[in-house]
Amino acid sequence: MKRSLAVVLLLAVAPPGAAGAQSRPTRTLEECVEIALARHPRLGSADADVEAGRQRVRQERAGYLPQISAGASRERRKRSAAQATGLPGESQPAETVQRFGYTTSGVSLTQVLFDFGRNLDAIQAARARYESLEADADAERDAIVREVKQGYFDLLASRRLREVTEEVLRSNQSQLEQARGRYEVGFAAKLDVTRSEVLVANAELDVLTARNNVLVAEQTLRNAMGLREPLDFDPADVLEAPPLEISEERALAIAQARRPELLAVRAERRAAEEDASSRWKEHLPDFSAGVDYDWSGSDSPLAESYQVGAFVTIPIFSGGLIDARVGEARALALALGFDEEALAQDVALEVRRAILELARARQAIGVSERAQRQARENLELAEGRYRTGAGNVIELADAQAQRASGEAEYVRSLYAYRIAVAELERAVGQELTQP
Repeated sequence: MKRSLAVVLLLAVAPPGAAGAQSRPTRTLEECVEIALARHPRLGSADADVEAGRQRVRQERAGYLPQISAGASRERRKRSAAQATGLPGESQPAETVQRFGYTTSGVSLTQVLFDFGRNLDAIQAARARYESLEADADAERDAIVREVKQGYFDLLASRRLREVTEEVLRSNQSQLEQARGRYEVGFAAKLDVTRSEVLVANAELDVLTARNNVLVAEQTLRNAMGLREPLDFDPADVLEAPPLEISEERALAIAQARRPELLAVRAERRAAEEDASSRWKEHLPDFSAGVDYDWSGSDSPLAESYQVGAFVTIPIFSGGLIDARVGEARALALALGFDEEALAQDVALEVRRAILELARARQAIGVSERAQRQARENLELAEGRYRTGAGNVIELADAQAQRASGEAEYVRSLYAYRIAVAELERAVGQELTQP
């Protein structure tokens, strides 16, 4: 009765569509990353920020181009005028009111001739900030790729661990059948049966937990990929991976050159330096030229006029405003320089930690694989001793527990190695090719 109830319970908690799971398509890690980069909403926000930065560069470039404007107006005017009455012997003027339309239109063109490179500095500052936003977008992409990889490998590990718990359950159920048969013929005590039943119940709970972990991992991967709909595919099982070899010096060099956070702060520092240069040049005069062509009058044809001139603007006194702006920009550039130095040290620490963790995870795979193989051999010996009556159920249960632990640790070591590779790739700022 207990066994029947357990089977019903396990079937009830099986994930929906489990019977047809074999027909679902398989997606590789690269395909999942591609989907995430195409659909994740966080990347849409980052790309919009980059576009805003690009438009600010265009705004600054407009200062070097001619500025043309045109305008027109039509007014209704009133004018009072005095005129003679025309009566004999009278010379007093009479006041009259005239109402008429008045049209004004014109075209104006201005062009900066020379500003000692102030506008060019502003363009360079805007371009540096644009590059900083691009680096921020790259950092966001790296973070999403890291989340997808972790979710992908977490799902693979959860599925492997589920298979381990299901195998343990089948083994314990087989042991329970043996214990009952031995008890019925008088070769085993009732204790063997009850202990086997306890092991089966514990294994059933482990299966429930493992299956729930798979469902949670699927939801985590779905969120990392930016999907609204449930996963309609199975991940390709690539938990085993060839070893990745990279020296600390090469990893540090790649990180210093490619890490998006470093590129962003460097670009911000350059922008602050260009701002300081542009602000200082506000002390210098501006040279520009302009042309105005106007049409005005109340009757057609309108009277035409034009003005052509060159202008020079010399700042004399600004109340210290220009110097304050220069000081602010220089202080910001100095602060960003220190931020860059501190960030470079943090990045170097992350790279060194990732390399050490990668080496530890690689060694752990070999140790756990050896422990797994020994646990399997030990279980085979224990099962043989139990069948022949030389062993007892406690010895067999211990061997089964050791085998389950060995299988699980091997899966965890594979998962830890994959995550260590992903963390190193995030630390250096680029994908690392595995041989």
